[in-house]
Amino acid sequence: MPTTIAFLGPEGTYTHAALRTLPSAAGADLLPTPNVTLAIDAVRAGTADAALVPLENSVEGAVPATLDELANGAPLIIADEVYLAVTFELMVRPGTALADVRSVATHPHAEAQVRRWLITNLPGVPVALVGSTAAAAAAVAAGEYDAAVGAAVAGELNGLAVLATDIADNPAAVTRFVLLTRPAPPPAPTGNDRTTLVAYLRTDHSGALLELLEEFATRGVNLTRIESRPTKGRIGQYCFSIDCEGHVAEERVGDALAALHRVCGDVRYLGSYARRDGAQGPVPAGRTDVEFTAAREWLLHVRRSGGS
Repeated sequence: MPTTIAFLGPEGTYTHAALRTLPSAAGADLLPTPNVTLAIDAVRAGTADAALVPLENSVEGAVPATLDELANGAPLIIADEVYLAVTFELMVRPGTALADVRSVATHPHAEAQVRRWLITNLPGVPVALVGSTAAAAAAVAAGEYDAAVGAAVAGELNGLAVLATDIADNPAAVTRFVLLTRPAPPPAPTGNDRTTLVAYLRTDHSGALLELLEEFATRGVNLTRIESRPTKGRIGQYCFSIDCEGHVAEERVGDALAALHRVCGDVRYLGSYARRDGAQGPVPAGRTDVEFTAAREWLLHVRRSGGS
């Protein structure tokens, strides 16, 4: 159980709200950081035992800073994941009316999810992009901006009034957060797990991505997310951040990862952990652990005796 958890702070951010729902965070010391990179750096440096950071949003997609930090630098693993339904409020200093708002501050991902509302209700009002929604609320309280977009708790912590509620363009928006730790053995499979990895192509050639995908498909391993990211080398070099159903301890998943290790330039394993967003599909016929074991024993028998 982590004793110190870094997170994208300050208090009042959506990451902080997600952290409060995580059972393993109960009783832990919380370490707010100004951005995702510093939260992850705290784990690598040993200042924190774990870090909770956003990985993807149902509206805006992946968080590039998180993907890039996981693909580069000292290895880390995902120990758990958290999903948080995201609602946005427009918060102001008490006594401020909508007509008085001449500037708005918020985080870039939040701005993208309320853009249509802002265009409709505050046309022409400039939006300043800051490090977190909580920092935006603090800046409004300090008089730097007229309004902030963020979570209601950020307004409460900074003495702001909520001028408009539920202003998201997509009311069903959900953000997925991941709890990162230094490498450790994965927890036991639950039967509804997810495995995350980064695959680096050995060479860029026709069908390279197809070769990678076939290693999962032939073993009946379903992918729940795949995204390309630049490797930070020369232009045109990409790696692939992948989530798949299942646990590395399962034969089909372990076999797929071993196959990727043969055909890719490198594979970075980022953990197997309980899935929190639905049920894993059935294992296709011929891909269960029992069938993998039976096939391996049959092959061993053939190699030893020549019989079938």
